[in-house]
Amino acid sequence: MRGRGRWLSGGGGSRQSLASGVVCSIKELEKILGQRLFEGGNKATLTPFGETCLPKIEQFMTIYQALKDDLKGAAAGDKGKIRIASVPSLVTKLLPSVLVEYSKRYPDVEIVLIDDNSVGVANRLLAGEIDLALGNCTSIDQSNIDFTLLISDPIGVVCLKSNSLNQPVKPSRNQQKIGLKWQQLMTQPFIYNGTCRLLENTPAEVLNRNARYTVENITSLFSLLRNDLGITTLPKLAFPSNEPELVWLDLLEPALDRQIGIFKLANKTISPPAQAFHELCIQYVQNHYIL
Repeated sequence: MRGRGRWLSGGGGSRQSLASGVVCSIKELEKILGQRLFEGGNKATLTPFGETCLPKIEQFMTIYQALKDDLKGAAAGDKGKIRIASVPSLVTKLLPSVLVEYSKRYPDVEIVLIDDNSVGVANRLLAGEIDLALGNCTSIDQSNIDFTLLISDPIGVVCLKSNSLNQPVKPSRNQQKIGLKWQQLMTQPFIYNGTCRLLENTPAEVLNRNARYTVENITSLFSLLRNDLGITTLPKLAFPSNEPELVWLDLLEPALDRQIGIFKLANKTISPPAQAFHELCIQYVQNHYIL
């Protein structure tokens, strides 16, 4: 139908009010353009100028509808982009399961994932580079962030399986499980890595001060460990579950945990897709994850 009728839609009692609104819009458009779109005596017949405008108006309506659908999708969390920074141990062990579930629910949301150390993750959040952070946030002012604890990740000792520290020892009467004390580590070369800052303000801090090597990259760290250049401490999540040459041993004294959580800026509203990921991550860990 080449006329006004194709611009009218709706049903029941709403048709009359919708038609009135369309007529007003047409009059306003004709006033702006300085030309009539419909013949004066036949409101359903387009003028030659109206015929010329019709394809452009239809194109505009198609674009408008697509934009409206996209905005509604973004508001509902169904579309858009989220940027997440995480410590590497979570990228390899926790995040994949959460991302699988999130992608099933929100297949049209683009996810940008960045792995960094705990300090880098926090700094990226403060700089506005990302929407959400996963890791330990002890390096930044707690008042600036909204932190939700996900996992308490125990700190242990990593060494070669052949190392003398990895000897079967029965727990004493006062011990409920087998593990090491920090004094037992003093006789071996110590390799400092980023997570060793968790030893600060404990008696084991002396290990950091006497470290023979300092390594930030996890790949380099494991290379030194496998070549028997020393031992180190690591959170349990940072240790590969299928590692053939190395072993992770409980550190009982001091007993330390890395508090791993998801956090965002406290004074900034995140997008609906990011909020949906935030809620799903917390829910998934509570219901499925066992360290």
